[in-house]
Amino acid sequence: MDAAQARARLAENPDAVISGEGAAIVVTVPASQWTMLAEFAKDSLGCTFFSFLSAVDWKEEGLEVVVWADNIDAPFSLLMKTRLGAGVTTCASLSRIFRGAAWMEREAFDMFGIVFEGHPDLRRILLDDDWVGHPLLKSYAVDTPYPPYR
Repeated sequence: MDAAQARARLAENPDAVISGEGAAIVVTVPASQWTMLAEFAKDSLGCTFFSFLSAVDWKEEGLEVVVWADNIDAPFSLLMKTRLGAGVTTCASLSRIFRGAAWMEREAFDMFGIVFEGHPDLRRILLDDDWVGHPLLKSYAVDTPYPPYR
């Protein structure tokens, strides 16, 4: 399978927004289809190499979860995105699909406050358990009682 065939398969989902050029495919789906997209990417598109998971705080528009997965047998990569919406901090876990997602979901939980439903061990990974807040949220002020350099 090549990038053009992968784009065509992804385009079968009417809710998917597909962009990107060449071998880098960007696909955005609603949060309700997040795990279905990950399963499809791994099982049908051959994107078995999980590179990273992170998040973006778009302030009033809400949080966005971003995942990069590669098909190492074909020359294409998939950047998967889902927008959680304003005030929403829950997202389905991909840890049962990609084992490598477990640690990165813990980091996103720690830094952004995203609760990954179905995660086997969701707890802080970088900060102390008594830390208040999530430092990568844009609403997290540096002059809080718990500055990031305590």
